Amino acid sequence: MGSTTKKDYYELLGIKKGATAAEVKKAFRKLARKYHPDINPGDKVSEQKFKEINEANEVLSDAKKTQQYDQFGHAAFDPSYGQGAGPGAGTGQGFEGFARNATYSGTQGFEDIFGNIFGNRARQQGPSKGEDTTYAVEVDLEDAIFGKTMQVDLQREVKCAVCGGSGAQPGSSPRTCPTCMGSGSISQGKGFMQFAQTCPTCRGEGTINPNPCLACAGRGVLPKSERINVKIPPGVDNGSRVRMAGLGGPGEKGGPPGDVYIVTKVRTHPYFERKGDNLYSEAGVTVKEAALGEKIEIPTVDGMVSLSLPEGVQTGQQLKLKGKGVPHFGGGGVGDHYVTIKVMTPTGLSDRGKELLRELDRMHPSNPRSLITFRGFRKR
Repeated sequence: MGSTTKKDYYELLGIKKGATAAEVKKAFRKLARKYHPDINPGDKVSEQKFKEINEANEVLSDAKKTQQYDQFGHAAFDPSYGQGAGPGAGTGQGFEGFARNATYSGTQGFEDIFGNIFGNRARQQGPSKGEDTTYAVEVDLEDAIFGKTMQVDLQREVKCAVCGGSGAQPGSSPRTCPTCMGSGSISQGKGFMQFAQTCPTCRGEGTINPNPCLACAGRGVLPKSERINVKIPPGVDNGSRVRMAGLGGPGEKGGPPGDVYIVTKVRTHPYFERKGDNLYSEAGVTVKEAALGEKIEIPTVDGMVSLSLPEGVQTGQQLKLKGKGVPHFGGGGVGDHYVTIKVMTPTGLSDRGKELLRELDRMHPSNPRSLITFRGFRKR
């Protein structure tokens, strides 16, 4: 392809002339993630763009080729100009051939092809923490308010006591994998375009175990059923997490075990409604109690308490009992209890009772609808 039809390599990577090798590498990584065919399947524009940026990177990441490009431009790699072979020359195939044979092999994806660029996929070789485990438990509202110690049955894996978690028979130990020499991966390709694959012999472990432990079949762990006591602290709500340190899955390569998280779900209560740290309830009162502002007894989380009604309290009015709610999970205060008043209209009145209500109305006339200004729609 003539030099007049090719795009400037520096422009393709979005860098300036004289960029360092690190800057070239960084720019290529960013663009490769965006235009790689595995990320844009069937997109011919992205496929072509990827080929172009790879060609630019192959030149600009090589100091000698960069010098030739800066001096002669694309002609430096066009055989028709006699200045030298282009990117991929001498391999029997250009980048197009490599991409066709490697990228679309059906078994290697984006992470395989660029394993050496974006990080090896082999299993971590150093110590690592074990997996965390989550258990869901239901608690009553009372237990959520005051806390409770309850029993939970755990099903977890622990290190094999026979082999100490190594997976090998006592007196023996795993050996370094002869295929990958302990790295957990093998590399393929040439030059810059190398890619990593998980080692098929050790499956990424870096070691092989010729003498597996008979007790755990070489796994290094055994299942264990255990009943533990869990202290549910005051204030838990739906989704609260209580951590039990060190009771999760076993660590790898000498790493610490994971944790167990108890996730709570609070059952609904027939009398109280909970919203955050506050509690809500209703209290029915008689017309006399509401009009005269008498004291009534109502249930709270701390038992029955006396609540003084203000004179003339109305249905829907809320009265607050400070500090009678739910303690904040983890400490830091207590919510309140809000009581919604519901004035109960008497029913089944005797003739004398009805007359007394009429007399009361004559003595204290009122029109609760006097403030209504809306007069309805037009007549049908």
